[in-house]
Amino acid sequence: MAGERTYAILPCPDVDAAVAFYEALGFHPTYRQRRPNPHAVVRCEDIQIHLAGIDGFDPEGSYASVIVVVPDAEALYQQFAAGLRAHLGRLPVAGVPRLLRPRRKQGTTTGFTVVDVGGNWLRFYREADVGQPEPAASGLARAVEAAARQGDARGDDAQALVALDAGLTRHPDAPADDRARALAYRAELLVRLGRVGDAAAALAEAEGLPFTAAQAGAVAPDLAHAREIVAGAED
Repeated sequence: MAGERTYAILPCPDVDAAVAFYEALGFHPTYRQRRPNPHAVVRCEDIQIHLAGIDGFDPEGSYASVIVVVPDAEALYQQFAAGLRAHLGRLPVAGVPRLLRPRRKQGTTTGFTVVDVGGNWLRFYREADVGQPEPAASGLARAVEAAARQGDARGDDAQALVALDAGLTRHPDAPADDRARALAYRAELLVRLGRVGDAAAALAEAEGLPFTAAQAGAVAPDLAHAREIVAGAED
């Protein structure tokens, strides 16, 4: 058979708050039920998500996780990021909810993650990457991927920082662009862990590296993201 569809039903403590969150991402509600069980459906293009309200549900204890394959993960991330900046006044990268930028995790494709107000993980991957072999990274770049596997894919920011710091120690002579990406990610992890002063120091170290013109252009998005995250945490 062909044409089958699957729709996730994600729990949340407050359906109205969940709908507002998804509207900020660019979804629009297509269904709302208040009794007997609070329920809503939101849609963005062909992505449809059902939301189930559960009294007393704790988002921090959610185990729900959904993989969403999309044609252009980077463009969708930018849409979500802009919507959350407008909705929250900042880009959330810690706690619930949060949005984690596109980054390759060791052994997987490149993608980004949304943790919604119900604590549910939505993992977005680019369709062209799914099932395709990834070129192997090496040195410090590989350490960053290993750290992202812990922090972005599993939510263990403390272990991600341990893995990243080990890589920075092991590869002191890594190219400036690789080191800058590692330090920018270190800054983000430190913000997630509540160590804002240390995050600012990591960012300053990254910005002070001696880049070639090509390297400076390549790492500009990483540094810009880290600046936004650190500045938001300092406010």
